[in-house]
Amino acid sequence: MPHADLGQFLQTRRARVQPELLGIPLVGHRRVPGLRRDEVAMDADISVDYYRRMEQGRERHPSEQILASLARTLRLTLDEQRHLYTLAGVAWKLDGEAVNPPVPQELLMLLQTWQEAGAIVLDPVLDVIALNAHAEDLFSGFDARRNLLEMVLLDPFGRSFFVDWEASARSTVANLRASADFGATPARFRELIEKLRRNSPEFPAFWAMHDVQPKTYETKELFHHERGLLTIDFHAFGVSSAPGHQLLVYRERLENGS
Repeated sequence: MPHADLGQFLQTRRARVQPELLGIPLVGHRRVPGLRRDEVAMDADISVDYYRRMEQGRERHPSEQILASLARTLRLTLDEQRHLYTLAGVAWKLDGEAVNPPVPQELLMLLQTWQEAGAIVLDPVLDVIALNAHAEDLFSGFDARRNLLEMVLLDPFGRSFFVDWEASARSTVANLRASADFGATPARFRELIEKLRRNSPEFPAFWAMHDVQPKTYETKELFHHERGLLTIDFHAFGVSSAPGHQLLVYRERLENGS
């Protein structure tokens, strides 16, 4: 995107921030709404000239640290932070101390009303946030259902449950690479990677492939411990209110193909 868009975005955001939020006393008449450029620059710990060049579209390579400081000063929401980084052409990651917004309770309650579809909610590191009754039944053979990658790679039941186990494992690892940057708890991500490296002989090779592929739609053959071979159509949807979270919805194909 043109760098002018970045400058215009910064101008509109600083116009919204009231000086008292930064501890700046209101003295006399202010000619501009919100903050002045020098006030933004001082609070973000950058030079006024540098910030002026950003607003004028003349600064083409702001660092991640500068963008993070501006996001703090301008009180940007998570969606606005992502937009800021996109305009600047910089990869965006949540701050390590941020907290992911919780999945709305209304969505979790909705899952339980679905009579014909199974549903699973995953967070950015593929920890299982919720399963409805159909999904509870489908995955009932696993000892634990804390994390999808742990289920595929570490639980012995996964080797028989996923009929094409290697393809399932590779696609799940690729899904983690696609979503993990949204995670607001790097410690959990590191813990998961270390656990997989330590306990899964195959994981290091899958991880080293650097495949990045979010889930969209796929058909899998699964071997249920009580019901036998099942063909399942999965659809994946992003949860817009909780960045990086995924809603997996599936239906079982019946013998007549419906």
